Amino acid sequence: MGILDRLRSLGKSQVESKEKKVVLLGLDGTPYTLLKQFCADGTMPNLAKIVASSSLKQMDVSIPEVSSTSWTCFYTGMNPAQHGIFGFLDLQPNSYKIYFPNSKSVKVPALWDILGNYGKRSVVINVPETYPAKPLNGSLISGFVATDLKKATYPPELLPTLTELKYRLDPDAQKARESKDVFLEDIYDVFEKRRKTILHLFDQEKWSLFIGTITETDRLHHFMWDALVDKNHPYHNGFVDFYRRVDGLIGEVYDRLDSNTTFMMCSDHGFTSIEQQVYLNFWLKDNGYLKFTSDQPKSVEEIAPGSRAFALDPTRIYINLKGKYPQGTVEPGAEYEKLRAEIADGLRAITYQGKPVIKKVFMKEDVFRGPLMEQSPDLIVLSNYGFDMKGSTNKQVLMDREIFTGMHTQDDAHFLINRKDILDKKPHICDIAPTIMKELGVAIPSDVSGTALI
Repeated sequence: MGILDRLRSLGKSQVESKEKKVVLLGLDGTPYTLLKQFCADGTMPNLAKIVASSSLKQMDVSIPEVSSTSWTCFYTGMNPAQHGIFGFLDLQPNSYKIYFPNSKSVKVPALWDILGNYGKRSVVINVPETYPAKPLNGSLISGFVATDLKKATYPPELLPTLTELKYRLDPDAQKARESKDVFLEDIYDVFEKRRKTILHLFDQEKWSLFIGTITETDRLHHFMWDALVDKNHPYHNGFVDFYRRVDGLIGEVYDRLDSNTTFMMCSDHGFTSIEQQVYLNFWLKDNGYLKFTSDQPKSVEEIAPGSRAFALDPTRIYINLKGKYPQGTVEPGAEYEKLRAEIADGLRAITYQGKPVIKKVFMKEDVFRGPLMEQSPDLIVLSNYGFDMKGSTNKQVLMDREIFTGMHTQDDAHFLINRKDILDKKPHICDIAPTIMKELGVAIPSDVSGTALI
């Protein structure tokens, strides 16, 4: 075999290149504390070896700490009042009608759009809030909440390859409600197809930035976090084994890097156990701030006259302002400010078995900066660990438990970069995009919220 044949057999990405590149693996919902545990106990030996010569940091993410908002902060470097994604669902202007934001709702350029302006090519796999796939200089397979692989794929010429690889967009969450065995098998199946696709495109595509995201971690955590916590749980070994598989992928990617390629990892939030689910709209209704036109309202579209506030999933509270909403009752100015303070004080007083439920209530100006402040929630609730905030409108109790055993956390995401010389501060997810831009020698836009960590 000649030298060119040997180089081809290694895959394009393993040929030493003088061009600076960045690879980022995203592990949706994987906490910093869990990675530290799995590195220490031998579950993730490949990652442990990488961490020894890298910086692994605990990271803060968006508020609210949901994937659609947080991943958009990741790939824009901007906060929600700039990029326009405040949650998985939002309100149409001047109404109570709900819609689901998607990639068309993002108001600022993505990281890969900026790199494309400099002639740099990106491969982006399975990042949430990128559906439908938009054209870019490179290739993109949309992540959650993608439903149609054709609409999730750019360029269209990539679709036959994905079909051949039997690529799947997401595990079937319904299976978790039917059988944990079947659900675990489904998670393994989706991951294996995702792994093959990531490695195939890594080797075969030309790129300066490569992003591959695993969302199966998040699905596992939501339904089976209790299996991690309890070592005697019948699915404990299945949970841990999945992370061994993830560690295998990390090793396979890292072994492909040359000396000019920077390796990063991140998550969009952390995870912890659920003690109780907490229903903000019930609390608002029970305290006289909210009324509905029916006993079992399906959404805030059934809001009744006289309502002063309502909540959207999971932690966003909106004041029913005159002039902003069709049935607005609250005057802007002093009345608005008094009501916000009153609701915030009431929420802080909620307890469960003597424990405070709410860690902090933010006013919108505490969290958001940008031209879309008018669209932002008026208050944002950050709960203490164990209390999962929900925006359901038909609950008849303040708290209960359902099928989920794990919930998101805002302050225990992770960020890793395979270099030691980074800023001595706790990263924020908005910092990752400018860090990648700086690493690739691209000018960082002046309006990004984040700061380069190198």
